[in-house]
Amino acid sequence: MFHLKQQFSVGDKAVYPVHGVAEVVALEQRDIGGSKTPVYILKILDTGMKIMVPTINAGSVGLRDLISSKQVKEVYSILKSRDIPRDTQTWNRRYREYMEKIKTGSVFEIAEVLRDLCVLRTTKELSFGERKMLDTARGLLIKELALAKGVGDDKIAAEIDAIFAPAAA
Repeated sequence: MFHLKQQFSVGDKAVYPVHGVAEVVALEQRDIGGSKTPVYILKILDTGMKIMVPTINAGSVGLRDLISSKQVKEVYSILKSRDIPRDTQTWNRRYREYMEKIKTGSVFEIAEVLRDLCVLRTTKELSFGERKMLDTARGLLIKELALAKGVGDDKIAAEIDAIFAPAAA
């Protein structure tokens, strides 16, 4: 679904599942298990946390390029879609399912989680975990969409909030 680029350069932006958009700040050789291994040193933009990923594992951990402008449009259509199945699951099963979607690192899956929780919020009180997850999904999407579109986070936040604003009666 996503183009997994194996070779990132210093200065590139990449998306790391669950943590969000990162910048490749260094390419280093590290001694792992007795052999010299090339690693990416990533800095998560949101938290400033540094993560080391062996370059050969980049694909398996789901490190990927930022989405294209065509994919940005797809994300917006997912967010605007209201054709979602009636929710009949228990909150903990739903929570696990959403967590799995977020862990994929797929911007489309994350958009579905955000949409479903925003829609659900209009009919019932979200649990603490669900509210936290909604914030996580929203934060991940805002950061990536803003970079992909080359605009500020606040502009994207406003667009997302407008999509889910309660319809004025």
